Amino acid sequence: MDPQTEIELQAAAFRRLQKHLMQDRTDVQNIDMMNLAGFCRNCLARWYQEAANEKGIEMGKDEAREIFYGMTMDEWKSKYQTEASAEKQAAFKVAFEENVGKKD
Repeated sequence: MDPQTEIELQAAAFRRLQKHLMQDRTDVQNIDMMNLAGFCRNCLARWYQEAANEKGIEMGKDEAREIFYGMTMDEWKSKYQTEASAEKQAAFKVAFEENVGKKD
């Protein structure tokens, strides 16, 4: 496979993942994703931001999240975020430290 086709397929897969998380499965909470998979929508937005920054494109966390979410975080939270139990919050602290707190 030529490199350009590979990039295009990777981009298509990313767009499909984004659609799945942002439109098809808004019921899935970020905390559940982080606790089970070690990443969430915010991680994907951060990775987008990091890729932009590596290309010399200035982009902050809020801007990247708004691009990924298609709305502000406040809008997303008011529409879709539910209250997390104390158990989920405790598990999140561990998952966050294991997956985000450490530097690659």
